[in-house]
Amino acid sequence: MKTFAALDGALLVDKPAGPTSHDIVDVVRRQFGIQKVGHCGTLDPQATGLLILVLGQATKLSEKLMADDKVYSGHICFGTTTASYDADGEVVASLPVPLMTLDELNEAADSFCGDQMQSPPMVSAVKKDGVPLYKLARKGIEVERKPRLVHIYRFRFTEYQEPVGSFRIACTKGTYVRSIAHDLGHKLGCGAHLQTLRRHVSGRFDVEDAIQFEELVNLSQADLEKRVIPMFKLSAAS
Repeated sequence: MKTFAALDGALLVDKPAGPTSHDIVDVVRRQFGIQKVGHCGTLDPQATGLLILVLGQATKLSEKLMADDKVYSGHICFGTTTASYDADGEVVASLPVPLMTLDELNEAADSFCGDQMQSPPMVSAVKKDGVPLYKLARKGIEVERKPRLVHIYRFRFTEYQEPVGSFRIACTKGTYVRSIAHDLGHKLGCGAHLQTLRRHVSGRFDVEDAIQFEELVNLSQADLEKRVIPMFKLSAAS
């Protein structure tokens, strides 16, 4: 029977805005002396919420865990389009926002539900001939991106105060919510960008069960072991 160490498993972290997903991985690797640490799905630097870290032998399960469906919430700002489709990018267009009610906004959002072919934004980690798109974008190079199939289960706005709408979306892995925001703005004729994003759920894991990153960096090794989801539970989940 295969045996596992106490730190072979997954750790649920509530990522703050600012650090990259790799930054979080690097802190855990260095602080706790764990050689193998990975994560199951990148969050953009300014995005917050659930980041699943896999430790030790659990890194072998990262692809399976990454394949799970996701739930996000956030804010979309209408009337302003950016190069990166989010608030970090350079503004490339500003247009008047049409008068619309929350119901009308949700009617437009409903049209995005179901299967769709989505092209990743240029400012993304998707690779073209082995080179991440964001590196090409920094050089002012735009290339054709291969669309990929994603599925939107639900996309609803809960509040709208012009020009910002609060939304919640459930979708398959690999969905760029930034692209959804951009495409919705295009559909409405005014442009839009993703202002904030928070990941709540990935598969059966919820951010409510995650540890705050600020708390994580102060844990002892023994306390960290108590937070790790063991391998047998991960195998059942995957």
